[in-house]
Amino acid sequence: SKRLEAKMILVTGGMGFIGLHTTRALVDAGEDVVITYYQTWREPDFIKDEFDKRVKVEKVDVTDREGLLALGKKYDITNIVHLAVTGLGAFDAIGDMRVNLNGLMNIMEAATTWEVDRIGLASSIAIYSSLATGPFKEDVSLPIYGVGNPTETYKKTFEIVGGHIGARSNLEVVNLRIGGIWGPLYHSMANLPSRLVHAAVKGQDPKLAEGRGGVPFAEDQADFCYVKDCAQGITKITTAKTLPHKTYNISSGRGARNQNLVDAINKVIPEAKFDLQPGNGPNSRKDPYGDLSQSKADVGYEPAFTLDSAVADYIGWLRAGNEQ
Repeated sequence: SKRLEAKMILVTGGMGFIGLHTTRALVDAGEDVVITYYQTWREPDFIKDEFDKRVKVEKVDVTDREGLLALGKKYDITNIVHLAVTGLGAFDAIGDMRVNLNGLMNIMEAATTWEVDRIGLASSIAIYSSLATGPFKEDVSLPIYGVGNPTETYKKTFEIVGGHIGARSNLEVVNLRIGGIWGPLYHSMANLPSRLVHAAVKGQDPKLAEGRGGVPFAEDQADFCYVKDCAQGITKITTAKTLPHKTYNISSGRGARNQNLVDAINKVIPEAKFDLQPGNGPNSRKDPYGDLSQSKADVGYEPAFTLDSAVADYIGWLRAGNEQ
């Protein structure tokens, strides 16, 4: 590294769900952070006291090349975590790809212009969607054409393009393959843990039949990673002095059954009733989770939360009056 210590870490999409938790974790690790936001301003209690102190907030859309590059004149940015993404499905297929690749090109240009020490690109365990069984290791061979999952397609593209630019530009590019993240500040309610916890706290019907794939199957597994663990994983990879590898899984490191999730909720809210379909669904996969052995060996990442403790923490957060 050409610097003895990082001056500022830029987190794009820093006002987002994962971004705010990651910013908190970075500050706790002693870092100063610049976060960008485009549309949504949020200031949860756990971070707002750091705004304009350890955390600088800038309204910049990553598709705005000039605005993004100007940040390098204002701050000495030594490290980037690129979390900003335009919601997939916001435009048609061409529009989605154009806006997100444009953002990637701009942040890669910024990284090379500023000569940052490292840039972490938010990837996803959706990249493993075409594999029939897990656990998923970072070095597994993946087919170019997968199952057609939009996130799978985008993240493969970004990893290839980002890695290529990094190699040609002498820039360290790290792929952060992030699991199914849930917890405080999650707002789209697309994933099952957040939908069930919100419904239980509010005493409402989660209307499972209306979700993706209909009513979930009790025995189907998923990699449910609590957002606070994800933030720690991103922070450890971002701040590591050296990284032996270019790609890291950041997930729960275990396959939780949907029924495990219901049981965890019932330990705190016994009256919550969720009727899942019995057995496994047609798209069920064995051990569909990210293997964490490389992340643990290289940076010491291990999730601190169990499913039970994460559910209890999330319920406590919502009961404290937080809406999301």
